[in-house]
Amino acid sequence: MGNGKVYATVVLIRLIYAGMHILTKASFNEGTSTTVFVFYRHAVAAIFLLPFAFIEIRKKPAPPLNFKLTAKIFAHAFYGMAGTINLYCIGLKYASATSSSAIFNIVPVVAFILAVMFRMETLKLRSVHGLAKASGILLCVGGVIVLALYEGPELKSMNHHQLLQHHASAAAAHAHSKKEWALGIFLMTTSVVIWSFWTVKQGPLLLEYPSKLLNTTLQCVFASIQSFVIALVLERDFSRWKLAGAVSLASVLFTGIVVAAISYYLQIWVIEKKGPVFLSMSMPLSLVFTMAIASFLLGEDVSLGSIIGSVLLVAGLYNVLWGKSREEKQAAGGGAGGEDGDMERNAAAVQPADGETETEEEEKEGDRRDVDAAAKV
Repeated sequence: MGNGKVYATVVLIRLIYAGMHILTKASFNEGTSTTVFVFYRHAVAAIFLLPFAFIEIRKKPAPPLNFKLTAKIFAHAFYGMAGTINLYCIGLKYASATSSSAIFNIVPVVAFILAVMFRMETLKLRSVHGLAKASGILLCVGGVIVLALYEGPELKSMNHHQLLQHHASAAAAHAHSKKEWALGIFLMTTSVVIWSFWTVKQGPLLLEYPSKLLNTTLQCVFASIQSFVIALVLERDFSRWKLAGAVSLASVLFTGIVVAAISYYLQIWVIEKKGPVFLSMSMPLSLVFTMAIASFLLGEDVSLGSIIGSVLLVAGLYNVLWGKSREEKQAAGGGAGGEDGDMERNAAAVQPADGETETEEEEKEGDRRDVDAAAKV
């Protein structure tokens, strides 16, 4: 029964992320400005979290916060939330919900590459697990290239009465040129790389400011202010600050509350029960759900290039996860657990969305559990 709850929760998490891709794309099809959408999304997340933060402060005094630490949190919010989500939304406007979901599969892979660059991880090319991880990286690179540059024949949607598609925007949604599509893939990939860097850096930040809830709330508040300034600069037509319709409102509320808060805690619970590798291996479910639901609700046609690119991305993800799992089993067998990169690997297993972080106690407990089970990302 316990495993059934875990599997059901994983399916729910992946449905939530599929909903994020689809609703966000639908809001742009409806005519909502990308920068305004990002501002509303962060604002909703901040408003939702603030009451819980005040309750937390009343129960336990907040950790000390000096100017240097505040500036650091402000910087993390800027590049990891306000900046990267703006890039992601602009890219999604030019591409499709399916391609967006496919690119999310590289989050753990990019996090691993960054961990190697920061010497938190090792890549031994003379070992089987090292070759598996290296081949996984190459497959992910190939998948992104195929997504961006190769379209191929399209598998037409069988549904011609899309629930989330206005007739006025239907043609525009499918009229992107190859250059716009390639730009969309590039921007979304860049945003995922920045997101992965942000997740890796949350571990050291939590050591300086260990309150997960206050850290998250501060970053959401800062990201709201930063997104507001970005929207003011890029969207000076104030008539565009009005959400285009009911779908856009639902998308803002869904991404600001369900994705930014609820899904993160569900992911932490799954990691506690089954470990981060189990959660990461479920990422392709979001791709399958997004592909099926987007075809029905948005009328998205799936091209051969999207299918091939998605397969390469998923194969690359599993190669890296398998190589890492094998390496950790060997290390555990030899009595060398290696804890330097545990915090970063746990963070990489959780799909990022608006400033989610993990408590220091949860991380330490997760580290001990992951070393014992030899199943870290």
